[in-house]
Amino acid sequence: MIVLMTEGQLHVSLAELRRSFNLLLDHLEAATDGGIIHLDQDYFWSIPQDELYDVTTVPSNLTVGQLSWSWEHLTDLLAEPDRAIGHHLVWLAEVLRAVGQKTS
Repeated sequence: MIVLMTEGQLHVSLAELRRSFNLLLDHLEAATDGGIIHLDQDYFWSIPQDELYDVTTVPSNLTVGQLSWSWEHLTDLLAEPDRAIGHHLVWLAEVLRAVGQKTS
């Protein structure tokens, strides 16, 4: 049974998000050799945003994403930080999902 959040919104504290992220990165750095994660997969299923959060309907329009492409966007951002856009968080999330699954 799926329980849907019906009241209000989820409020995410950026300070707590940053603390959680830093804690997890510290954990990964301590657990890895040389601070590098080797990902074996590159392609993944992606659900378009308009279908992603509608859990009452099975997604009908799956697309394919590519971790190396997402990672390239993130490394390009390091060279030009003033070009940051909200979608960089989506690319970061795609890479973080793969890292989390690889290290769990």
